[in-house]
Amino acid sequence: MFYGEHHHTLDNKDRVIIPARFREIFKENYVERFFITRGLDKCLFVFIEETWKAQEKKFRDLSFTRGEARKFNRLFFSGACDVVCDKQGRILIPSYLKEYAGIKQDVVVIGVSDRIEIWSKEMWQSFYRDNENNFESLAEKLITDAPES
Repeated sequence: MFYGEHHHTLDNKDRVIIPARFREIFKENYVERFFITRGLDKCLFVFIEETWKAQEKKFRDLSFTRGEARKFNRLFFSGACDVVCDKQGRILIPSYLKEYAGIKQDVVVIGVSDRIEIWSKEMWQSFYRDNENNFESLAEKLITDAPES
């Protein structure tokens, strides 16, 4: 659903423009509201409402008696807020999420199938640099071939 890498800059009110391609997907699927929260690897996760509800159910079903589940849910859900694009296609990034992701001015907005991720430019460049040479080995570890007939 969401694919690609897009470079943007926060405006003076801490708003970032959502790429036009992603806004078209919102429009095609009648999405007006979506959710932004702390992601993994110091980025921000952005989910459309349908995907958010599925993730929420999955995490809600984790046993609250397990310490790791409580900690994760606290961090994930306490950072969440719902957002709507303004007429120029921008969303406001709350200061606590900006701080979490190390976002100052320049951001990279990437599509990761069913979610959007927002990275500080520096964090994305570091992540990419550290992992680009592992792409093939990651594929070998994660993707199994279909059995031959």
